[in-house]
Amino acid sequence: MKLKKIVIAPDSFKGCLSAAEVAESCKAGVLRVFPEAETVLMPMADGGEGTVEALAPFIKGEYVDCKVSDPLGRTVEARYLLSQNKHMAVIETASVAGLTLLDDCERNPWITTTYGLGEMIKDALDKGCSTICVGLGGSATNDGGSGMLSALGCRFLDSDGNELEGKGMNLHKIESIDVDSLDKRLITTRFVVACDVDNPFYGENGAAAVFAPQKGAAPEIVAALDSGMRHFACVVNNATGNDISMLRGSGAAGGLGGAFASFFNSELVPGIDMVLEASGFDEKIKEADLVLTGEGSIDAQSLMGKVLSGVFRRSAKSGVPVVAIAGRVSDVEELNDAGICAVFSIQPGAISISDAMNGENARRNIERTVEQLMSILDLK
Repeated sequence: MKLKKIVIAPDSFKGCLSAAEVAESCKAGVLRVFPEAETVLMPMADGGEGTVEALAPFIKGEYVDCKVSDPLGRTVEARYLLSQNKHMAVIETASVAGLTLLDDCERNPWITTTYGLGEMIKDALDKGCSTICVGLGGSATNDGGSGMLSALGCRFLDSDGNELEGKGMNLHKIESIDVDSLDKRLITTRFVVACDVDNPFYGENGAAAVFAPQKGAAPEIVAALDSGMRHFACVVNNATGNDISMLRGSGAAGGLGGAFASFFNSELVPGIDMVLEASGFDEKIKEADLVLTGEGSIDAQSLMGKVLSGVFRRSAKSGVPVVAIAGRVSDVEELNDAGICAVFSIQPGAISISDAMNGENARRNIERTVEQLMSILDLK
């Protein structure tokens, strides 16, 4: 089988390689076997790390740096994309409240906050933006968006009227919300919120139960956070009239999706669809023989709003087969049952996490794996 056109549309291998670097490594593996093949590189993102980079080629603008608070309240410099006419900003939550900003020993969604995201939104408002696109993936937080809202003027009060910081540990204490000081510019600001998952605000599939363990929470903290999210959802409903408890995507980024949906003029959309639309993916896969995608870790959750799910859905409509690679692979049967042709781990054998996360090792392993895959397809 001679492949004439291959579309390469991976996510980043988080903490290791950017989506663009993964795509280049895949291309190298393809061309070793099919040197005449047309390779179309389309680095992807789903609202998490790399979303701004993925959208930047399609938005005329410039990067803006601003000093904001990281998940633990330390001052960091974060970057967002500002359109040329200064009417639109594209922001990644991961750049200001992301897991990659913390050492492993610092990860604790009980105390982390999205306050810095609110500061970044305020900076964009100060520059005149009326539309703000926010990618929600990759957060280190589970504060229900209370930190972000605090930075923008919301006050969260306990039963005695004392103001509380916007953190996961305080969600169960909040009895009322004072929105009188909320930045008035938000009334006329449109938010397009790119969710990388469609989980609800709380419950067995909610923000805390599914994602807090990945952010460093012990089982008892996960249970306490979920309880706090249930309570906070009721308080939000009383304050805004919006029931976000089971809203699809409200659990994204530790409940940030729900905060945007409740307090702002927001549209929650699958992040991968935003990138696919902007990049013209449907047009570029026409007459393709294969779509090659991947991300750092692939499992059944990858079918729930992640890059793999979006790429596969669009490719299936056009009848183009999809093969995926990843650093870690599980739930292969479920992925195959969903229609993914094949999923391959790039690891050559037993390997330490530090070696697996080494960029040079990952590049070599991606090239080798893709070359082997192409060699199978090249069998006479």
